[in-house]
Amino acid sequence: MKWIQYKLKTTSEAVDIISYKLYEIGIQGIEVEDNVPLSEQDKEKMFVDILEEQNTNDNSACIKFYVSEEDNKDMIKEVTTILEQISEFMPVGSKALEKIITDEKDWAENWKKYFKPFKVEEHIIVKPTWETLKNNEKDDIIIEIDPGMAFGTGTHETTSLCVSGIKKYLNSKDSVYDIGCGSGILGIVASKLGAREVICTDIDPVAVTVAKENVKVNKVANNVSVYQGNLLENIDKKANIVVANILADVIIHLTQDINKVLAENGYFISSGIILDKVKDVTVAIEKQGLQIIEINKKGEWASIIAKN
Repeated sequence: MKWIQYKLKTTSEAVDIISYKLYEIGIQGIEVEDNVPLSEQDKEKMFVDILEEQNTNDNSACIKFYVSEEDNKDMIKEVTTILEQISEFMPVGSKALEKIITDEKDWAENWKKYFKPFKVEEHIIVKPTWETLKNNEKDDIIIEIDPGMAFGTGTHETTSLCVSGIKKYLNSKDSVYDIGCGSGILGIVASKLGAREVICTDIDPVAVTVAKENVKVNKVANNVSVYQGNLLENIDKKANIVVANILADVIIHLTQDINKVLAENGYFISSGIILDKVKDVTVAIEKQGLQIIEINKKGEWASIIAKN
């Protein structure tokens, strides 16, 4: 299949909201480059040497994303509309899109040079399957991930927010549902933190294939199952923790059935929520009788943790 890569020069301020809107319309292959220097905290989480200094922060950024030739015309109309809407309340740059045609294999492989081992949480390290890990501690939990064309390397703020919630509220022998699992990273983390049973679901058949392979690589297939399905489809029993790192509007829809799958005193951990949507998601969760116990934020993103 032929894919068209688009390159958008924009501002650091607009990167998160543009990326969110691209995910919202179904674009998942997104790469962001900016000139914001790494903080000392960021550097401490990385397991590679920083070979050269980044450019001085000039507030510029670049977003690259991929659209199939089949969907190109309609999708780019939506992207243009999104940029116009966002430009009404923040600078987004020139809004010009540079176009490059590529093969599916190129998209799936080229980004790998940027994915390096890093700490997603204290004593939880995510590493690509093709990298060798050095200087890790004895009690570190190692998660090996090859996301392929599925969302979820662990580097995004929403993933780390979910990992923090799982680590804090998971008890041994708990059951966990990972809804919209992408690469399977959250389900794998739950298993390695002691979950008794983990069920991962995703509507995307590519994500399901990738997640199953990552489950096998991490040797957790004994208690992690991956199924193709839309949200809670085919789930007929309750879990102690339900985690959903998906878009805010999808989470709002998901909450309508959350009591069917969340056990008494269970936790609903949701992320993928842009800050402007926190109130809407909170209201939807509370409508189902759940108690909001935490709202955590990283960058332009939030996670909401609620208890049944």
